[in-house]
Amino acid sequence: MRRDYTERGALLESDLAAAWPEQFARWFGEALDFALPEPNAMIVATADGAGRPSARTVLLKGYDERGFVFFTNYTSRKGTEAAENPYASLVFPWFPMQRQVVVCGAVEKVDRAETEEYFATRPHGSQLGAWASPQSSVVPDRAAVEAGLAAAIERFGAEGEVPAPPHWGGLRVVPETVEFWQGRSNRLHDRLRYRSADGGWVVERLAP
Repeated sequence: MRRDYTERGALLESDLAAAWPEQFARWFGEALDFALPEPNAMIVATADGAGRPSARTVLLKGYDERGFVFFTNYTSRKGTEAAENPYASLVFPWFPMQRQVVVCGAVEKVDRAETEEYFATRPHGSQLGAWASPQSSVVPDRAAVEAGLAAAIERFGAEGEVPAPPHWGGLRVVPETVEFWQGRSNRLHDRLRYRSADGGWVVERLAP
């Protein structure tokens, strides 16, 4: 199952933007142009207080110089692990482009106003789902999930405004490092990493 990477281009220090947000915007735009399915899908890895890791795929909902934002139930596994051990890693696996972006950094909650602003843009069914599901909890069967949705519909209605649950909101991964990975032939990939240092960013090349 080994597959060599064709040369889709090099990634050289001279190619990079001065800071990671501009470089990420450039690559994210190219991923959109490439018509990747859900280019904002990213793997989020967290660990509990004992250091036992877990990972899952979620959707990026925003980014700026402060970091990368996604939303979740704070009582879910990733939510509780982020509270116990507030560090995470993200991976954007843009395999058809032979690229990855890998982020490591601290985790913080976004402010409530930002959560509520985003929640208001979600489809009504997704809003109800945030109330319906005790995410990551053990449930006896699918009927329990459907019962949770029915209870949410009874409470808020099948249409109209639904408030953001108090246990639901945004998490921001504040980068300490952001690595841009470009596949090259013979496994001699280009790996350039922005690392936070003295209030700015330094670029380091990592061996493939």
